[in-house]
Amino acid sequence: MNYRHGYHAGNFADVLKHVALVALLTRLMSKDKPLLVLDTHAGRGGYDLTGAQGDTTKEWKRGVGLLLPMRAPPDAIADYLDLVRRFDRKFGPMGKPPEGLSHYPGSPRLARAMLRAGDRLVAAELHRDEYRLLRREFAGDPMVETRETDGYALIRASLPPPERRALVHVDPPYETRDEAERALHAIGQGVRRLPTGVFALWYPIKDEVAARAIREGVAALSKAETLAVELRVATNAPAQSLYGTGIVVINPPWTFAEHMREALDVLVRTLGANATARGDVFAVAKPAPVEAQVEAPQRRKRQAAPPR
Repeated sequence: MNYRHGYHAGNFADVLKHVALVALLTRLMSKDKPLLVLDTHAGRGGYDLTGAQGDTTKEWKRGVGLLLPMRAPPDAIADYLDLVRRFDRKFGPMGKPPEGLSHYPGSPRLARAMLRAGDRLVAAELHRDEYRLLRREFAGDPMVETRETDGYALIRASLPPPERRALVHVDPPYETRDEAERALHAIGQGVRRLPTGVFALWYPIKDEVAARAIREGVAALSKAETLAVELRVATNAPAQSLYGTGIVVINPPWTFAEHMREALDVLVRTLGANATARGDVFAVAKPAPVEAQVEAPQRRKRQAAPPR
């Protein structure tokens, strides 16, 4: 693995992913029952936007940086920005860029900030250098367990949890051609072990066919409701460039869709690169079983035949 998220921390894909993560946790934690949060590709936990990686690309300036001046964002964005600012304030005013942000929280830091007594966070990272930083980030924290392991294998090993409730956040780097296939297989194992769990898979949008395959692949894993949230900052982008981002959720909690629709209205206007930008929240239809696809035309033909 060569992926380093530090180059992309806080970009538009992170914004959608993390707004959705915070919205999911807000809804799930409205119930007074313990929750396990499982982060399969945790990265290092937090990112220095003024360091070698963040300062090289400055992608955050076209992502979270555009949201910081907002005065009255919708609830989902306001909750997210509050956590971003709280994390950044821990590092003090020294070295702050003019934009007012020097550090950005990754998904495990956002989740940790929302944990209540009795909740747990298990964060996995396979890249050795990134894991070393992740372990240091949460050293001595009794509510967080870090593991240097394959996050996909951790899904099967961790479910069902003692809490009987879980949010499984799957955020792969998509470095290999079989990444989506591996993610779907792991989520399928998790769904079988905890059908009531909330499973969220992030995916990049560079190709509409590939994005649709991921959405429908997740929907096929469960009989439960499956919801997709997508943001395209431009739809006329060059081939193979990242022009959109999505997250598909099995068992989305109540009101999650409504809060994400409100957030997307603002994200499209604020982060959109041009007039072709758009955001969508929609239920993903369950693909018909292969047997049904084969038999349906034959059944229609038999029904249409005139009586003898």
